[in-house]
Amino acid sequence: MERIVKIHVEKLPEGFYLATSDDIQGLVAQGRTVAETLEIARDVARRLLEAQKERKGSMKLQPLKKSFGMQLVVGN
Repeated sequence: MERIVKIHVEKLPEGFYLATSDDIQGLVAQGRTVAETLEIARDVARRLLEAQKERKGSMKLQPLKKSFGMQLVVGN
């Protein structure tokens, strides 16, 4: 089942991007582009959720709805 995880992405002074989440404790991902950072964050989130489920059950995350808003990053 797909769930929504809120991610915060910031550009670091070194030029890399850093993603963290208040929804999943321990989620930290870094990449050269926003797309790469989000891809890494998705993989980290999956692994953290699997580990959490094995230890004490699943986290309470918002279920994916049929329609939702989001921001799209477009380069120039």
